[in-house]
Amino acid sequence: MYTPDPLMRFIAAVHDALDQPAAHETVAAALARLVARDDWLPPAYAQPHPEHYQQYLLHADPSARFSIVSFVWGPGQATPIHDHGVWGAVGVLRGAEYSQAYTADGATPPRSIGDRHMLLPGMVERVGPELGDIHKVSNAVADAVSVSIHVYGTDIGHHPRHVYPAEGGIKPFISGYANGSDTPVFAG
Repeated sequence: MYTPDPLMRFIAAVHDALDQPAAHETVAAALARLVARDDWLPPAYAQPHPEHYQQYLLHADPSARFSIVSFVWGPGQATPIHDHGVWGAVGVLRGAEYSQAYTADGATPPRSIGDRHMLLPGMVERVGPELGDIHKVSNAVADAVSVSIHVYGTDIGHHPRHVYPAEGGIKPFISGYANGSDTPVFAG
């Protein structure tokens, strides 16, 4: 399968960064360069679902050190309050996203932390246990699709994570991918 040049360069940059100090900051900077232009993502990886957001696997490192996915948000779509359990970076490619941080202990309802903020095209936000890892993300555009590119320090579609229901508690989940775990992805 053909891999777009900007994505190929990003895959190489992530591989190089993981062997260096401050790897996650370097990955976030490389992601900012990737999402600075919106002319490389094939349409198949930007297709919305009418009822819920989609997560498409773009690349999975053979050693499971990282994965790259596109998130596609239809109007009004949002994640539940969730965590990642690993480092990550989110870059908006088109449209806009709201991100709201939360604190949750599982015994009481989750509580929002600070104000919800908006990420616009080209903006990158880091996530991970050391940064505050619980949040809710939603499409900030009322009448259009938004797309963001995410990189995580594992194969995120197969990584056990948690959802924090509004009434309290913790529910485990594994997200999977809209394009299926056996579907060929971009090489790198």
